Amino acid sequence: MTVLAFQAAANGAVFGTEGESPAAPADVYSANGEENGPVKSEVHKLALSDKGHGEAVLSQRDTARFGLLGVSWTDPEAKIKGTVQARTRSAETGDWTEWMDLTPYPALLDGKRAGARGSTEPIWVGASDGAEVRVSDGAADGRLPAGLRLDLVDPGASTTADKTSGDLKADPAAFTVEVPPTTPGPASTAPRPPVVSRAEWGADESLNNEGPTYLPGGKIKAVFVHHTTDADYNCADSAAVVRAIHVYHVKTNGWRDLGYNFLVDKCGTIFEGRQGGVDQPVMGAHTYGWNSESTSVSFIGDYTAQTAPQAALISASRVVAYKLGQYGVDPNSTAQLTAGATQTNYFGESFEATKVYPFAAVSGHRNGFNTQCPGNSLYPQLPQIRSYATGSVAGLKIDSLGGGATQAGTGYETPGPVTVNWSTTTAPNSLINKFEVLVDGNVATWSWGHMRAASVAVSGYGDHTVAVRATHVSGKVTTSPAVTVTVPGPKTFKPVTPTRLMDTRTGLGVPKAKVGAAGEVVLTVAGKAGIPASGVGAVVLNVTATNPTSAGYVSVYPNGTVRSSASNLNFTAGKTIPNLVTVPVIDGKVRFYNHSGSVDLLADVTGYYVKDTSGSTHVNLGPLRLMDTRAGLGVPKAKVGQDSTVDLQVTGANGVPADKVTAVVLNVTATNPTSGSFVSVFPHGTTRTSASNLNFTAGQTIPNLVVVPVVDGKVSFYNKFGAVDLLADITGYFTSDTVGASHVNLGPKRLMDTRSGLGVRKGPVGPDSHVTLDVAGVQGVPATGVTAVVLNVTATNPTVGSFVSVYPDGTTRTSASNLNFTPGLTIPNLVVVPVVNGKVNFYNKGGNVDLLADITGYFVK
Repeated sequence: MTVLAFQAAANGAVFGTEGESPAAPADVYSANGEENGPVKSEVHKLALSDKGHGEAVLSQRDTARFGLLGVSWTDPEAKIKGTVQARTRSAETGDWTEWMDLTPYPALLDGKRAGARGSTEPIWVGASDGAEVRVSDGAADGRLPAGLRLDLVDPGASTTADKTSGDLKADPAAFTVEVPPTTPGPASTAPRPPVVSRAEWGADESLNNEGPTYLPGGKIKAVFVHHTTDADYNCADSAAVVRAIHVYHVKTNGWRDLGYNFLVDKCGTIFEGRQGGVDQPVMGAHTYGWNSESTSVSFIGDYTAQTAPQAALISASRVVAYKLGQYGVDPNSTAQLTAGATQTNYFGESFEATKVYPFAAVSGHRNGFNTQCPGNSLYPQLPQIRSYATGSVAGLKIDSLGGGATQAGTGYETPGPVTVNWSTTTAPNSLINKFEVLVDGNVATWSWGHMRAASVAVSGYGDHTVAVRATHVSGKVTTSPAVTVTVPGPKTFKPVTPTRLMDTRTGLGVPKAKVGAAGEVVLTVAGKAGIPASGVGAVVLNVTATNPTSAGYVSVYPNGTVRSSASNLNFTAGKTIPNLVTVPVIDGKVRFYNHSGSVDLLADVTGYYVKDTSGSTHVNLGPLRLMDTRAGLGVPKAKVGQDSTVDLQVTGANGVPADKVTAVVLNVTATNPTSGSFVSVFPHGTTRTSASNLNFTAGQTIPNLVVVPVVDGKVSFYNKFGAVDLLADITGYFTSDTVGASHVNLGPKRLMDTRSGLGVRKGPVGPDSHVTLDVAGVQGVPATGVTAVVLNVTATNPTVGSFVSVYPDGTTRTSASNLNFTPGLTIPNLVVVPVVNGKVNFYNKGGNVDLLADITGYFVK
């Protein structure tokens, strides 16, 4: 695997198996870079010359090839109070570096051990073949520790020539495989991150013949963060750097093993440090006085003057989250640690052996010991590591559902696909591996950490839950509160005697007052006029706008939902316009919104849909003209006079069954009225109520869809004033038989607008022309099984008096019409149109006209 792959892992790429170790990165530094597995390393030791007066040097000289260096001395407890500096020559360019400061290690960091030496921290310098050292004690007595030497580490020499220099002439060792503890370490609240194992970075386990040791209490309470103070390096050399540090700690310092528990390079690759098991509480040699209750992660590099890159911070946080998570320690908490030595830290705080002191669960080396480690630039980044390791994606929540969803109270309704929109508060994109959208607890789709929206399908009638789950770079997951999404099931229809529920002129149902611009009124429908108090899916209302002061429109929509751009009634100043509305009922209420000016609103109920099979199903029929008073079709040839009624037989003829018909769906048109009036359509043999279906002025032609109960097979049409011709086209009927289709709420959603080119070509529909609209498989309408769609169709900007017919594509248009209008008039009408091949046609007779279509539902078997 290439280094690039590790950079991806550091930045949030998802590995196939949680905790699986990636392959070791390519080693391009050493002469044996082509080797795999354990690598034999060399240490070349060069004695320094004591110049007296507290000075010692190694004159500039050629050396064997090496990559890491440090200065050591015989007594591990002796200190150099002055400066130790070195510079090296590049094996590739021959250039000498500037002088580099070497920082002494704390004494006895790995305890008192035979053969241990004092030393500086090692520095990785890359492929080098020359060195120079100068040491100045700086003390008044001018004394330096005895046995000063320069230790040069070649992390992987493979040729005889490379082994001729130096004083280490060992034959190739027999490598041993580390035997992990038989008992796995405790489970963690965070996933185990990908870690390059010791075998993968080529650890020479023959150096570690003592075996690992573990924390006396068996529990990690804190993590100490370090840096290695190395010069700049290529991430391809990271494995060689780790090998070199391992060799230096063992062969130069005389320690049991590599001191750090974990190391992280600047590209974010994590390396296993001291042996004993990634999942175990291994005791390291990293923070003098505090090793027995902690673990460590060291950043490869020098972060005194430069901050650690994001990739390294993220990977370190994953180590922190995993190790502290094994023992239930919050990375933002405070740990109580027992001092193992009497000493003072970098900030001047004094510690006394055996006493307990508070530490941040993620602390820097300088918090426990008097050192600048982990560097003046990395230390201020510790809060970031703590935050990242905490692993929560703060404030994750679903903001809204769009696409096919409409808000319904505290949840949403949708017939199918929805767009989920979410947000977070504090977690930046770089800390989030991915988002997953859960539908009913199962992953429906996912997106990268910078995304904040995704589309999913929600299928199956009834209630569903939708939530978003974020995976933090630490591996921890955060799940948003779920929202309820209801896929409305098919509903059956129950007609009621047309009854007025609302009249703003009298204060019926709502306050007595016109509805002003951008104003709304809320009407309670549940429990009124025969409508049950619960179990109602939608109501069918005949809504009339009258006395408008300006042109405008009214939208009728469920209470507790977000109003869409769809409209139900469009009108001009002074005109009275009715329209049939089928509106879902969410919490028993319906809202009426007026866009402009002020207007009086009336609402008459003609039926409702229930969420079970106790009602009637719908059967398509027509459109077929049943009545025309101008021609004497269905009724006598004559206008309907003032305060008069005509009766139309609707059952037992024209394809309507003789029995089991509970209601018919008629498109009724009033034309040639001699005065302003209204028409009421009601069941024959019943007492007419105050409800009206068509309101018009003298000379106006106006249509309206009517769903009217059928009592004895007939329907009555009543005219209040003057005389008027009436036409009635049947588009379907409801039957108590189960052969028909059930209704599904949808929208309202705009499907077509010729003004903008939505759904069809952009431009008015010309004379004797039609446009075809796809409805099946669009905006939540199923691709198959749909028998009819319910559309609110609006004609606007007509240039001449004309009519529009809406009919199934692939069929022959009949003489029936759905909208009749005069020049300049905007007129809406609800249409229930059969679906034959998934498309619907809109035909215009004369002139030009713009057409809009909003879907409110469909019928499905």
